[in-house]
Amino acid sequence: MMKPVSINYRALNEQLVALLAGESDPLANAANFVGFLFSEITAINWLGIYVLRGGELVLGPFQGRPACVRIPIGRGVCGTAAEKQQTLRVADVHAFEGHIACDAASRSEIVVPFIADGRLLGVLDIDSPHTDRFSEADQQGIENFCATFVCALERNELRLPDFI
Repeated sequence: MMKPVSINYRALNEQLVALLAGESDPLANAANFVGFLFSEITAINWLGIYVLRGGELVLGPFQGRPACVRIPIGRGVCGTAAEKQQTLRVADVHAFEGHIACDAASRSEIVVPFIADGRLLGVLDIDSPHTDRFSEADQQGIENFCATFVCALERNELRLPDFI
């Protein structure tokens, strides 16, 4: 188990609100959202967005090694989180039945769905090279980041799939 990581999610979310506030372009906001989170969340090796398109998740902006481009709904951690429309926090991805290994270095993962008006838009996927990297506090903080991002999209009356 990894030593607990202390991240001030409230302060980071305030910075994220300010970062997204002045821009209406969804692609620019998605790129900055991913870049900001990747630079501020410690002990991770991959972070990115998958957008729902035609019944599957399609790779969007990300930071890290090249990734799987398409993930069927219900497959792997991302597809399962999308299907259930709920956050999945996986302590050991190798123990997750049906895990899709895009990066062999990844050991744990958290996937948070983007939901607006009860409709799935896509997911945020974060991987770590450490087992059991993500705590309940991490989950709450990351879910708040995702809510901030979805609010920025809604404020500009845009849907996540519009930008790609």
